Amino acid sequence: MNKNELVSAVAEKASLSKGDAQSAVDALFATITDELKKGGDVRLIGFGNFSVSRREASTGRNPQTGAEVQIPARNVPKFSAGKGLKDAIN
Repeated sequence: MNKNELVSAVAEKASLSKGDAQSAVDALFATITDELKKGGDVRLIGFGNFSVSRREASTGRNPQTGAEVQIPARNVPKFSAGKGLKDAIN
């Protein structure tokens, strides 16, 4: 499912226009992104948790040349599925 299909499904389930559903989906994504940028986390009971994890600097190898490459430290988003979501798909 891509974003347009998600918007259509939300519009149908919530009896909204596609424009309103598009605004709601965009606002949800923006809110989650803003909270993660601030270093916070988003906990949706029964669905899952979005958080930020720190990945330390490391040394990798270029697969073509075999040369060592320094990989800088960075923050990466992380999602952990909640019990409700796990139970729903099993």
